[in-house]
Amino acid sequence: MKRYFLRKTMMLPLVLLGVSFIIFLSVRMLPGDPARLMAGPEATQAAVDNMRTRLGLDQPLLFQYARFLANAATGDFGTSIRSGQPVAEELAPRFVATLKLASVAYLFATLIGVPLGMAGAVWRGRAIDQAVMLIAILGASVANFWLALVMMDYFAVQKGWLPLLGSGSAAHYVMPAIALGLLPMALVARMTRSSMIETLGQDYIRTARAKGLSAARVYRRHALRNALIPIVTIIGLNFGAVIGSTVVTETVFNWPGIGQMLVDAVRYRDYPIIQGVTLLAVVSVVLVNFMAELLISALDPRVRFG
Repeated sequence: MKRYFLRKTMMLPLVLLGVSFIIFLSVRMLPGDPARLMAGPEATQAAVDNMRTRLGLDQPLLFQYARFLANAATGDFGTSIRSGQPVAEELAPRFVATLKLASVAYLFATLIGVPLGMAGAVWRGRAIDQAVMLIAILGASVANFWLALVMMDYFAVQKGWLPLLGSGSAAHYVMPAIALGLLPMALVARMTRSSMIETLGQDYIRTARAKGLSAARVYRRHALRNALIPIVTIIGLNFGAVIGSTVVTETVFNWPGIGQMLVDAVRYRDYPIIQGVTLLAVVSVVLVNFMAELLISALDPRVRFG
């Protein structure tokens, strides 16, 4: 386990280095001139050239990347073109807001998806199984922005049970978390069902039943534990999809997170904000996948020696 952990840990900086370079290069391929935007539309060419020198855009690309990497390592993502404030100061509270929403959405997806998948596997072919599959298909098919608008109209506008927009209380999390967590919930339910069906057909499950163990103990301690590997895998891999979906969900619900921040940054061509938001989101996804791999290796020793 230690050797596997060290190998994965040593690979992590290389992955993050590659990710940072792709983001750095992609942002510089976007249309528009950051120096012209910061200097103003009516600035002279001399003022634009002076701004380009201040931003270091007249330096070789590799030199710019090295400086970007050194600054990012200390939490310095530059200065926002639109507000003139440090990107890190604007990004920190919004990133926390997004992480809170994503965590609640993933908690919803896991707490609902795993029991649904187990129920579908245990009562395979029956009405409960068909209901679980219907819920999973609908969850994977419904667009989250459409579901968000429907919930807003019914629960907030017509019934007044939930707040319509913004954040600040537990009630504000309900609709955004459901809209954001519906797709991963459907995927978790389907994966849990498939994995449990395969596990329930193994010899050791029949042996456990022959020993007289209760059905709840067989399902919980023997079947679910061995079925967790693909479930943990799908949960870890779909974290990136949840972060990506926050752009739409946060915009619809006016949630003060990095999704809404990214939309505004693209609208105003705020390149430092785009770069900082993208880098932080991708690094978060890489770290979550890294932790998922370590958890999978702890659950299944065969992974460490594969």
